[in-house]
Amino acid sequence: KEIIALYEKRMELSKQVAEYKIGTGKPVKDAAREASKLKAAEDLASNDFNKKGVRELFTQIMSASRKLQYSLIAKNVDDNFGFKETYCIPKDKKVVYQGEEGAYAHEATLKYFGNDVLCYNAPTWRDAMEDIKNGKADYAVLPIENSTAGIVNTVYDLLVEYDNYIVDEVSVPVSHKLVGIKGTKLSDIKKVISHPQALMQCERFLSSHNDWTTEAFSNTAAAALKVSKDNDKSVAALSSAVAAKLYGLEILAPGIETNKQNFTRFLVMDDSMEVPQESINKALLCFTLPHKPGSLAQILTILSFYDMNLTRIQSLPIPGREWQYFFYADIKFDSYQRYLQALQAVKPLIEDLQILGEYTSAL
Repeated sequence: KEIIALYEKRMELSKQVAEYKIGTGKPVKDAAREASKLKAAEDLASNDFNKKGVRELFTQIMSASRKLQYSLIAKNVDDNFGFKETYCIPKDKKVVYQGEEGAYAHEATLKYFGNDVLCYNAPTWRDAMEDIKNGKADYAVLPIENSTAGIVNTVYDLLVEYDNYIVDEVSVPVSHKLVGIKGTKLSDIKKVISHPQALMQCERFLSSHNDWTTEAFSNTAAAALKVSKDNDKSVAALSSAVAAKLYGLEILAPGIETNKQNFTRFLVMDDSMEVPQESINKALLCFTLPHKPGSLAQILTILSFYDMNLTRIQSLPIPGREWQYFFYADIKFDSYQRYLQALQAVKPLIEDLQILGEYTSAL
């Protein structure tokens, strides 16, 4: 009871501190002062074990105080980090996707924008990002994650490199078919070509035909197109049924992926920071952290305190900086105001923060 009474007294004092800082514009976190106070508290303990415990206890007390201050200050700060409010995503725009016509990215584009969308394909993901940056296309559809094969590292790198933003996402079920020219039998096949992830996702089926070789292609639709053009029964491809129909190929074996619950998540990208803020429930953050014990744990604790649901966290190397990493955090939330408060709270603890997108997710 005494501890709780003292804690609540301290929180009342924290409110007064917040009011003072709102009036003066002083930052909430004063790292040097906190370090000094932690050392002083630690020195009052009688042994090494208690010293560590006291430091941990007072670190948490200070953290709670900062969170309260951030909550109060955020109510007086109109900072949405540059994002502007809009009301909907127009569906009558020009859209670019990577890969041949009939690829899963093409399927995702049609699923999201409708079959009548004006769309075209680009050779690479970078080309797609360049096209929306330069105004050639209004939106781009890029894969970010497969439920079986994991993340698409290159796309994560491009999200940081380009000032383009995620405005939505769409999920497409992945069902690979073994396809070949009409009249092909399994005994005719000597080689199977497809995207590396498709080859991996169908590894169990492919390994049952150990006389077949495999070859990686840029995407599944490109592999189907190659088989169609070469008209060679000894070469088959792994692709979707859409690509098989588009290129006049026969489905030799349907649904051969090992995991039948296989989905790819695609991002819908724009070059604008306009978002429908009244319904936002998801964001992708990218940040770097100082190399100090507990630095990531601090961020995760704050996100949890503000009811941010961390649906994925990923670390990837920073190009050109040895043993340093970007952290990517997918977060979902119910309150946009609480989300902004969480961002205010984590800002002083990180070295760099990029909001790669804020959007309304139905997934």
